[in-house]
Amino acid sequence: MTAHVVVGVDGSPSSQAAVEWAADDAVRRGCALRIVYVCEPWVYDIPLQTPPGFRDSVTEYCQGVLATAARLARERTPGTEVNAVLETGRPVEILRREAQDAEQVVLGSRGRGGFTGLLLGSVSLALAGHVAAPVVVVRGDQERTYGEVVVGFDTSPHSAAALEYAFEEATRRGARLHAIHTWQMPVVGQGATHYTPLFEEISATGRRIAADTLTPWREKYPKVEIEETMVCGHPVAVVCEASEAADLVVVGSRGQGRLGSAVLGSVSHGVLHHARCPVAVVRARGEA
Repeated sequence: MTAHVVVGVDGSPSSQAAVEWAADDAVRRGCALRIVYVCEPWVYDIPLQTPPGFRDSVTEYCQGVLATAARLARERTPGTEVNAVLETGRPVEILRREAQDAEQVVLGSRGRGGFTGLLLGSVSLALAGHVAAPVVVVRGDQERTYGEVVVGFDTSPHSAAALEYAFEEATRRGARLHAIHTWQMPVVGQGATHYTPLFEEISATGRRIAADTLTPWREKYPKVEIEETMVCGHPVAVVCEASEAADLVVVGSRGQGRLGSAVLGSVSHGVLHHARCPVAVVRARGEA
């Protein structure tokens, strides 16, 4: 199959934003756009109880949503190959299958049911970090651009995958990269002033680790302008604050310590909920 970006739609405003973002992304990547609408089986769709014409009405509605999304994509990015696909089944199962051959999967942050309706619940938990392709959750104002990609990183393989993705995105966009590394101090009781040397050592170690981690990436992508934030603080708070002036935030699916400590755990999940711009969750290559 031709290289392509997959975007899920359901007719909601959030879904529309996802289509626009995915269409732009397909142009940046020089690939096709595949728009997918999943029509879920209706619990009351029983032969003896379903009203006459019900199935036809549902199919007509689904086809209408799909056609509208395809038209939006073609008008936004003329010349891009756009394929619109209507599927019937369970959204998670369909999207997992679609993700197997996709450059990445794009979803809106809210919707009218189906997989976008529960994006930060069952479906995001089932997709982000669990499929090989990066999963992008589109949220925030898409009309303003800042020319900046934010990435949170530590020293884990998942963080390395996020860094690679972020550097590639910054290159495609001609944007600067804001690389964020955080650490947190141990909890201490009374007499904390006696721990000043320890705190200073932890801070120095954190900055050294961050600098060493970025060095090979600087060498590999010498044309990317990099802004570094190495700070003591909670990663969700620091990354989300940076997202206010970013076009995209990138996080790994897991990590060591606080940053990306679980699949949509404390950090990835927190950033997905609170970031002010689209968020890409990237899984390490070859992860089972």
